[in-house]
Amino acid sequence: MELRTVLSITGKPGLFKLIAHRKNGVVVESLLDGARASIPANANVSSLGDIAIYTYEEEVPLKDVFKAMSNVTEGKEALSHKSSKSDLEDFFGEVLPKFDQERVYASDIKKVIQWFNIIVKNNLLSILDTEDTPEDDSITPQEAVAK
Repeated sequence: MELRTVLSITGKPGLFKLIAHRKNGVVVESLLDGARASIPANANVSSLGDIAIYTYEEEVPLKDVFKAMSNVTEGKEALSHKSSKSDLEDFFGEVLPKFDQERVYASDIKKVIQWFNIIVKNNLLSILDTEDTPEDDSITPQEAVAK
């Protein structure tokens, strides 16, 4: 499993693992409860491998943010995504000191922390150490959903 096969789907809680491509969408499995679902092609699906966080200097890939979070938390879950805005921003500032506070909103920080905690709960921190190398004939989740 690679970070690019972990998906966030607008309107659905949690994260999902890409199981299969279909001509009219994708089949995913919830990392929260293991339930499988077919997601239609018109759904807004984002691969965690394609997400980056704004800093004042550059965009940092989510994989690197998760690695920094893992270092700060020593591989354990971070604080709850339901913590106060100031606690969330303080923690995120410790993880990524130069994050752009004008372009990274508290709701973004909540999502990132919630996603990290889901990854930790599912013992998937090892995917942060793997290289995301798409095969030449493979289709990314976005391409599969766009068809």
